[in-house]
Amino acid sequence: MTNRVRKAIFPVAGLGTRLLPATKSIPKEMITVVDRPLIQYAVDEAREAGIEQLIFITGRGKSSLVDYFDSAFELEEKMRGKGKSLEVLDSSRAGYGELISVRQQEPLGLGHAVWCARDIIGDEPFAVILPDDLMVGKPGALKQMVDVWENVGGNLIAGEEVAADMTGSYGIVTPGKQDGAVTEVRGLIEKPAPDVAPSRLAVIGRYILQPEVMAALGTVGRGAGGEIQLTDALAAMIGKQPFNALNVDAQRHDCGDRAGFVIANIVLALDRPDVGGKVRDFIAGLSPRP
Repeated sequence: MTNRVRKAIFPVAGLGTRLLPATKSIPKEMITVVDRPLIQYAVDEAREAGIEQLIFITGRGKSSLVDYFDSAFELEEKMRGKGKSLEVLDSSRAGYGELISVRQQEPLGLGHAVWCARDIIGDEPFAVILPDDLMVGKPGALKQMVDVWENVGGNLIAGEEVAADMTGSYGIVTPGKQDGAVTEVRGLIEKPAPDVAPSRLAVIGRYILQPEVMAALGTVGRGAGGEIQLTDALAAMIGKQPFNALNVDAQRHDCGDRAGFVIANIVLALDRPDVGGKVRDFIAGLSPRP
């Protein structure tokens, strides 16, 4: 077993129904935030954290996600012919063996999507990145987690304090001792109502997990919503391995939600030197609606 996190699973088989009708023909992960598809931000974050192998759990109609990271011979030749730099395409290419695609043939939930990669993960620790959760931070959220994981080991999840009325939308942590931004995880409950939630510390879309989680996923059965829940398998690991949550220093945008997607475009555009000034001027000139 390696002591490095070299592999990351990207569960990207979802239908993106919250963003219909756009996602009728375009995977939600391919919709752009400013000038890059959502999946590119997740891959960039993984690469920054030292991830060497990207594992896409795809579904029917999601082939464009893999195609995006392929070379584009005709486009590149045309750009060369016009003397244009190809540097803008560098991050959208995957090296040989860097990207693996696995088909999730049934929509049985996040836990099942992760389980689909069990043979590729083998006996190594691995990361899980949900591209819907666009995390903006320096260093990136996963790099922060890898740095902490190298000290604490075990299973490490990204956490965020949410409003009390939002606990029913997340896996919620039963907290133990706290050391700065790191909180011991003593329990996990999937989508509890506010009156029974053990805290407001929610699990968000970044994980570093031990390979034993795969065995738990194979036996845990269906949970909330009739799906195989990753939270249920993680709960089964508590007490068997070190388990912590890290409040990452990053701004999270829920890009599976219409408003979250628009806000992400605005925030990231304002931070870009090439377009930020124009966007800022436009916003400043808006008149309040009556």
